[in-house]
Amino acid sequence: MKNIHINTKKIKDNKSLHQVFKDELGFPDYYGMNWDAWIDCMTHLDDSRIGPFKNDEVLCLEISDTEDFNTRLPDLVKHLIECTSFVNQHYKDYVKKNIQVVLEFL
Repeated sequence: MKNIHINTKKIKDNKSLHQVFKDELGFPDYYGMNWDAWIDCMTHLDDSRIGPFKNDEVLCLEISDTEDFNTRLPDLVKHLIECTSFVNQHYKDYVKKNIQVVLEFL
């Protein structure tokens, strides 16, 4: 399992959320800073600085200060959950490696 800590205190809006994920997950310079681009990068984790991944490996995104994050930015939390679910379904349906992304709310 690979663990990546996401400090939600740095997240103030949609733009800063994408910057935090870009910094922590090593998304490329051309990362589009939107949810479609987030899904694209998350479905190509082997190509990121945190890859490569083994078959059946888990990426745990440790989301800090969840209660505060959800109070301040509930729509972003909702999008994060929905997009993570989409990424996991993509790995299940289309990728030969069974990589799973888990959100751990702290």
